[in-house]
Amino acid sequence: MSKPRSNRAIVDGWLILDKPVGMTSTHAVSRLKRIFNARKAGHAGTLDPLASGILPVAFGEATKTVPFVQDGEKAYRFTVTWGVETDTDDSDGKPVMTGDLRPSVDQIVAALPNFIGTILQRPPAFSAIKVAGERAYDLARDGEIVELAPRPVTIDTLALVHADEDSATLEAECGKGTYVRAIARDLGRMLGCYGHVTALRRTRVGPFAEQSAVRLEDLGETFESARPALLPVEAGLADLPCVVVDRNAAARLRRGQSILLRGRDAPTEGEEAYAVCDGAPVAFGVVREGELNPSRVFNLGG
Repeated sequence: MSKPRSNRAIVDGWLILDKPVGMTSTHAVSRLKRIFNARKAGHAGTLDPLASGILPVAFGEATKTVPFVQDGEKAYRFTVTWGVETDTDDSDGKPVMTGDLRPSVDQIVAALPNFIGTILQRPPAFSAIKVAGERAYDLARDGEIVELAPRPVTIDTLALVHADEDSATLEAECGKGTYVRAIARDLGRMLGCYGHVTALRRTRVGPFAEQSAVRLEDLGETFESARPALLPVEAGLADLPCVVVDRNAAARLRRGQSILLRGRDAPTEGEEAYAVCDGAPVAFGVVREGELNPSRVFNLGG
C-alpha cells in the first residue's frame, strides 16, 4: 500500500523572524511551519527564550544553505547587570557570586579590549554543548558540576552603548560559537563586581539584519498573508560569490558534474560559490583547479 501524500505545501525560502522574549527557537519554527503549512523548516542558530531578535528560518530547499548562515558573523546588543553572577550567566539562573563594587564608565571601556580578537572563552555550564553525549544544560539542571573547556572564539567589536550605576549596555560583533553570556560573566569578574545578562537582542546573523525581520503578529495566520515576507533561497548565500551559468552548465551541475569557470571575476581557488541560471539558484560548491565542484544541488525546477 502506498503512503498517503502529505497535504503540506512545498515552500522554499527564508523568513527572518524577530523572535519575541519568552519563546523558544523550536516553538518559533513550529509556529511558522504551521502558518506556511510547510513540509520542511529549520532555523539557523538557536536563540535563548530570554533573548529577542533575529532568528532566520529556512523552508524547503533553503535548509541546504543553513550552514552558511550559521557560520556567518553575528551581532548582539545586551545589558549586563552588576553585582550578581548566576549559574546560567543570565537572569534565569540562581546567584552564585555577589559583589558590592560598581565599575565606572572609564573602567568598563578600559576592560573591553581584553575581549576583542580571537580569545579563549569558557562556555556557560548551561549551554547546548555536548558532554559525553549529553547536553551540558541537562547535566547542570540535574545538579552536576559542569566545567567546559575554554575554546577559541572571535569577537570583532565590543563597544559600550550606555552605562548607569548598576548596569551597562554593550554591542558585540562576533563569530560562530561565541557566548554573550560568557562575555558578561568574564567582564564582571575582570571588573571585580560580577555580572549577568538581563537583556539580550540579536541584531544580525550572517547576511540577515533587523531591516529584513518580521514579527509573528505581522504575518497573519495563513500562507497568503505571510508569503510577502518570504525571501528567496539564495538569500542564505548572499555572502558567497555568485556565478551566472547557462542552461548547459546548469544541467552539468545538477548531474553533480563540475563546470569550468572563466573570467577575471571568477571565484578563486578554494573559495565557496553558488551558481544561478535564469535567475534561480542551481547549486553551490567549492572552486578547485578553476572549476566549480557542486556539493549540494537545488531542486527548484527550471
